[in-house]
Amino acid sequence: MSEAVAERFTRWYGSGPEGVWAAPGRVNLIGEHTDYNDGFVMPFALPHTAVAAVSRREDGVLRLHSADIGGDPVTLRLADLAPGADRSWTAYPAGVVWALREAGHAVTGADVHLSSTVPSGAGLSSSAALEIVVALALNDLYSLGLRGWQLARLCQRAENVYVGAPVGIMDQTASACCEDGHALFLDTRDLSQRQIPFDLAAEGLRLLVVDTRVKHSHSEGEYGKRRAGCEKGAALLGVDALRDVDHERLDEALAELGDEEEARRLVRHVVTENRRVERVVALLESGDVRAIGPVLTEGHASLRDDFRVSCPELDLVVDTAVGAGALGARMTGGGFGGSAIILLEEAQVTPVGDAVRTAFATAALPAPRLFEATPSPGARRLT
Repeated sequence: MSEAVAERFTRWYGSGPEGVWAAPGRVNLIGEHTDYNDGFVMPFALPHTAVAAVSRREDGVLRLHSADIGGDPVTLRLADLAPGADRSWTAYPAGVVWALREAGHAVTGADVHLSSTVPSGAGLSSSAALEIVVALALNDLYSLGLRGWQLARLCQRAENVYVGAPVGIMDQTASACCEDGHALFLDTRDLSQRQIPFDLAAEGLRLLVVDTRVKHSHSEGEYGKRRAGCEKGAALLGVDALRDVDHERLDEALAELGDEEEARRLVRHVVTENRRVERVVALLESGDVRAIGPVLTEGHASLRDDFRVSCPELDLVVDTAVGAGALGARMTGGGFGGSAIILLEEAQVTPVGDAVRTAFATAALPAPRLFEATPSPGARRLT
């Protein structure tokens, strides 16, 4: 793929790139809607990546082209980059350049050609992969000396401010920092990280991703409403973030919220989800991998009933998979569509997959896309 991207770069820009970089999408194993509450998350990188061929410019011009979008390169002047000015796909890479320059980094322009195998709108962080690959390329080319977590912070700012999507820090950090064969236990408050071995094949297990093909957009209102509701709950409880509500005093905290029914639901999800992340970490470190299955299913019920970000298609995947004998399943990503994950024995891959496809056909829904997910490397330079 790197050779093809480099060749297309040369075709569009007339000379070869200075390098080619890749950044992956991610699956979040557990820890949903906790990242913007200073909580715990546990993603791992997918083999699906955004790949960028990039060269520097010194004339204040940014040229962007995507093999997935088509058309001619889009030419932007760095001096004109401003939050809210761009509502197309170019807002993601342009926002990264804007964030780097706003932070004082001397980026003077670039030619960029992009191609991605991360499914768009599937809740697998296609936008974060696009941001991180551009940020990493510019970090290398301009010798900025930024570490993975710093690139993630800048890319989050690009998406929050330039694009206008109120996402947390998990997706960008996962793309930048995950390691092959591991899940990333991330504390989103201080960005401390622990790489947790996650070799399902060695245990005779598999993890299926089911892309329901129901599209979602984080920049639309429902995601923002959940974040605002969490902030309201924290304010009512007198804490900086819902991370500060101990699981042991959850009942007391819910009682303090009185008749604030929505706040009670959101608080209950975040607090119990943080606990679920800790439980999964403990189970993986003890070698009891199969025992995480019910924790995943429990997390889906919380996202469905308390946080209310599931949808009928996601629920159908989870219910069908568990009913067909899977160890556990849940939606992954921001919700309102996107993907679900299924943990299952190797021998169950075909029968459970067939059961999900049949359930969708019976419900007259478009056929879902299923593929196995394996923990893969984070962002890196290819050539």
